[in-house]
Amino acid sequence: MGIIATLVIGLVAGWITGMLMKGHYSIIVDMILGIVGGFVGGWLTSLVFGVNMMSGINITSLIVAIVGAVIVVAVYRLIRGRKVV
Repeated sequence: MGIIATLVIGLVAGWITGMLMKGHYSIIVDMILGIVGGFVGGWLTSLVFGVNMMSGINITSLIVAIVGAVIVVAVYRLIRGRKVV
């Protein structure tokens, strides 16, 4: 269930991140960046805390995925040459 939960949480996190960072991307791009952000957030929490906090469909996983998605969107904007807000 871990991968499926990460995908579902990533979709929601991408949508929320798209609203927070006011990206001019389509909802599909927001959701893809959110899924990648979910994996990045889980990876970062395992490095920092020693445990992957993407542990299912819960608020902790959503927060981790949003933080990961914000990082992914910021890096995406830097690569694409857009202003990071």
